[in-house]
Amino acid sequence: MTNTTATMRAISQDTVGSPEVLREAELPRPKPGPSELLVAVRAAGLNPTDWKHRSGSGFVNRLPLVLGWDVSGVVEAVGYGVTLFKPGDEVFGMLPYPYGVGAHAEYVTGPARAFAPKPAAVDHVQAAALPLAALTAYQAIVDTADVTAGQRVLIHAAAGGVGHLAVQIAKARGAHVIGTASGPKHDFLRSLGADETIDYRTTDFREAAGDVDMVLDTVSGDTRTRSLDVLRPGGVLVSLLPSPDPEAEATKAAERNVRVETLLVEADHAGMTAIADLVESGALRAHIEATFPLAEAAKAHALGETNRTTGKIVLTVGG
Repeated sequence: MTNTTATMRAISQDTVGSPEVLREAELPRPKPGPSELLVAVRAAGLNPTDWKHRSGSGFVNRLPLVLGWDVSGVVEAVGYGVTLFKPGDEVFGMLPYPYGVGAHAEYVTGPARAFAPKPAAVDHVQAAALPLAALTAYQAIVDTADVTAGQRVLIHAAAGGVGHLAVQIAKARGAHVIGTASGPKHDFLRSLGADETIDYRTTDFREAAGDVDMVLDTVSGDTRTRSLDVLRPGGVLVSLLPSPDPEAEATKAAERNVRVETLLVEADHAGMTAIADLVESGALRAHIEATFPLAEAAKAHALGETNRTTGKIVLTVGG
């Protein structure tokens, strides 16, 4: 089973900038340390944080840099102390965000408990599309807001990578889901289970959504600020981006008796296992906008940066 090749292909960058800074490189193949897995990557997802980091506006500022947090593949080797997995196991997971980056390569190491068994119901491309975006949605809806059956949930950019998975996770919790998206994407949202759709380009969501128990904000700016207006007392706004005016927001939230949280996704074995269970039950599936071979990572970044994609983009790597 063990591949003894000392090097691997990876997509690296020596400087920050446009997609053209990405290049295919031959790098040393990593070795798993204590409590780590070495995974032979079969597919690796992309997320907006990848192009933000590539351009120099992310948390990780070391160069050269291999991007990628989403991975689905096969365990090649295990480090000392690992009991959950053995070589040959199919796994998927999110490398610890943000500093555990490196999935856009033929091999990657990461903590064993950042992974879960890959759901047998889906292939590696589907599995690789899920971790970061699905964990973000799960940690917002389940861990942070504790959404329960019958509650009303408003999801902004509901056709995006995080949004379309959040719709499905909220529905699995029994919520009444309202999603904002451009008009042409409303049929897609309804196919995911959205109960109501709002075209943010033509309609003020504050007038259309009514009172809600939770808002998932993936946009920030004015959208985050206005979202406080639709929350019921005791409701919660979970945003994935910083507030444009934290002091004014805190004052308004206190006046309205609502909670505001800014969430940064964390690697999470229990969360990945819950996501796998949702996939196996048929309640959760990623929509794949496009796939690219590893060598065409720059094209994948260019497509993602249009901000017009529905669902996820995935790089296919090995096997």
